[in-house]
Amino acid sequence: MSTVLVVEDSVAQREMIADLLKGSGLTVTLASDGVEALEQIQSRCPDLVVLDIVMPRMNGYEVCRRLKNDSKTKSIPVVMCSSKGEEFDRYWGMKQGADAYIAKPFQPTELVGTVKQLLRGSV
Repeated sequence: MSTVLVVEDSVAQREMIADLLKGSGLTVTLASDGVEALEQIQSRCPDLVVLDIVMPRMNGYEVCRRLKNDSKTKSIPVVMCSSKGEEFDRYWGMKQGADAYIAKPFQPTELVGTVKQLLRGSV
């Protein structure tokens, strides 16, 4: 079973995303900001990361850059999931190394479909 790390500072959104992914048969771990996410990833690599952008302590762009520049974590797919929905935000997220970018609000099937597609590609 694949493990997805959901990094989101909003408790309500973190739980909503986690419930969606758990309902699709995935194991979900949680982090509330970028620093906590990197600490968790150092001890146990997830199969995929769903990453918010606007968070305290370290934003999602920086987390993504660090993951993609580390030989141990660069192959972990990253799905940025943010309320920043402008074309530039999408471009900038992909430029940081994200494998997909989903703007909030999103349809549940869009998130689950994207996550499952990336997990199939990484196996």
